Amino acid sequence: MKKIYAMIAEGTEECELLNVVDIARRAALDVEIVSVSGKTVTTSHGVVITADKTIDEVNLTECDLLFIPGGMPGSKNLAACGKLVSAVGDMLKKGKRVAAICAAPALVLAEHGFLEGKKATCFPSFEDRMCGAVVTKGRVETDGLITTARGLGCSIELGLEIVSLLCGEALSAEVRQKIVF
Repeated sequence: MKKIYAMIAEGTEECELLNVVDIARRAALDVEIVSVSGKTVTTSHGVVITADKTIDEVNLTECDLLFIPGGMPGSKNLAACGKLVSAVGDMLKKGKRVAAICAAPALVLAEHGFLEGKKATCFPSFEDRMCGAVVTKGRVETDGLITTARGLGCSIELGLEIVSLLCGEALSAEVRQKIVF
């Protein structure tokens, strides 16, 4: 079974996180929500989420895809986590996938050099921080091992893209049909 670690920090956008987690779990992927702070996290809109694990309880590279949601100040908090940034680099070196949405493509991926020359998208007000990326207005973009999405309104599409990448288009289409998307 394919494994996803979905990251969370204080101030993460809860629906970006949970929509992708929900879609992946509907596809029977093994998804764990991993916090870079404590086990209990308050999201950008005051929703309290209990993570499955903390970053100290997992080896972030022992998954098939590392998912980084956006939101503020969640993206800043994730970008400041050295263990997470190192894991992104290690994942890519090992040929494993990374996905990010909203502000996270700019703050976590681009500002740490992971989008150099890559086609990518992010929340419009962060486009000027997409250092080295080939910025598009696409809702979801996959370039090699990195998938990025524009914002909350694109989170279901991102989840379906992740399912397609990890399990094939047929399963993604099945989930799409079941959720009437």
